[in-house]
Amino acid sequence: MDRPKTLLIVYHSGSGRTGALAEAVRRGASHEDVETVEVRFKTAFEAGPQDLLDADGVIFGTPENFGYMSGALKDFFDRTFYVVEGQIKNPPYAIFVCAGNDGTGALTAIRRIVRGFPMNEVQEAVIARGDVTDEDLEKAEALGAALAFGMDAGVY
Repeated sequence: MDRPKTLLIVYHSGSGRTGALAEAVRRGASHEDVETVEVRFKTAFEAGPQDLLDADGVIFGTPENFGYMSGALKDFFDRTFYVVEGQIKNPPYAIFVCAGNDGTGALTAIRRIVRGFPMNEVQEAVIARGDVTDEDLEKAEALGAALAFGMDAGVY
């Protein structure tokens, strides 16, 4: 049997709101019907280059800070980009943002960086504006499930 595919969830949360979204993403990605995908769940400070090299798919999560991604997620990109450059083979990825504003600055910045790895965005980003609602958590869970099921089925 081939090794299981690995879905890496990398996120940062300061207030806990992005953490709640991250847990929902993990719940969806860890659905009992997903058979061939192993979920690795790490904070931006815990994750490193080897995690990216081992990943067959990635989901990035961040709060919106000053109209940008969190410094912790930017630090993750800074610590990993050149180390893995040329070794990443266009895995699928998705993004979730907990935004105090509209979240577009964080999305734009992440997309610009991730394009250089390169990776392929395969799901619509989830943006929770203001307080995280049950609907936001459902969307985050669906995001995790969609990427994991797609990887499980060989779509990505």
